Amino acid sequence: MELKIKIPSKESRKLEQIYEHYALEKQLALRLLNSKKEERKELYTQLYDELYQTITHHPRWTRKSNAETTAWIVERRLELLQFFLKDDITYLEIGPGDCSLAIAVSQKVAKVYAVDVATEVAKHIDFPQNVEFIVSDGCSIPVPPNSVDLAYSHQLMEHLHPEDALEQLQNIYNALTPNGQYICITPNRLSGPHDISKYFEELATGFHLKEYTVSELYQLFHNVGFNKIFWIKNQKNLIVKIPLQWWSLPLIRLAEMALQILPFSWRNKIANTPLLFRGMTIVGIK
Repeated sequence: MELKIKIPSKESRKLEQIYEHYALEKQLALRLLNSKKEERKELYTQLYDELYQTITHHPRWTRKSNAETTAWIVERRLELLQFFLKDDITYLEIGPGDCSLAIAVSQKVAKVYAVDVATEVAKHIDFPQNVEFIVSDGCSIPVPPNSVDLAYSHQLMEHLHPEDALEQLQNIYNALTPNGQYICITPNRLSGPHDISKYFEELATGFHLKEYTVSELYQLFHNVGFNKIFWIKNQKNLIVKIPLQWWSLPLIRLAEMALQILPFSWRNKIANTPLLFRGMTIVGIK
């Protein structure tokens, strides 16, 4: 089988295991993409649970068993969140995975909601009293309206069916208090694909049902009503907020258009430069 990118040395799985993961995830992703909206209310949870139950070498399981790696990931994500967390706020995390970050944040805020479509990973977690784990159908955000001061997701938006992304974003917006903020971290399509299909294809075909660009994600945030929208770059104790406005958006769109016409290998290499489009953090303020 031909590889699009080199498998990194830190990857502990054999090529056969990676391909097994890719083949099943692609098959399940096609079921999601071809499903009707009513079917997806149960299908997200069903298909993600099937993946985690079948692929016992999935990184979510191996990372969970590696306390050192988990602690490093939580520390990196707190480098950004430290600029937003306060001890009296309500924090919402959508797609919390193994909930390590949500539990760490619970020590710094008053209340935590952890909302996910998958139930398998959370079955054996002993949650602190101020953390509430809630199962979603993939679109709904089952928390009281106007109750969340800070919402956060990491690698979530790209997992949603394109028809569901706007609806879920609207539900997050509705959950926020006035001036509440939503931090959305998602991979940029121009430096992708970023799911398991990255080893075999030029476009995401796994559970990254749609990867976005900065300008596309801005449009979604604008459509649901966010008052201010920023593109964030941060490094440890430094944070830079780039307002997405009339003067910055044309420049960003021009750069995106230029990258899209390049051959895949060139685009992937250039876009993966940390200061460009390797990933993106968008913050919307209600």
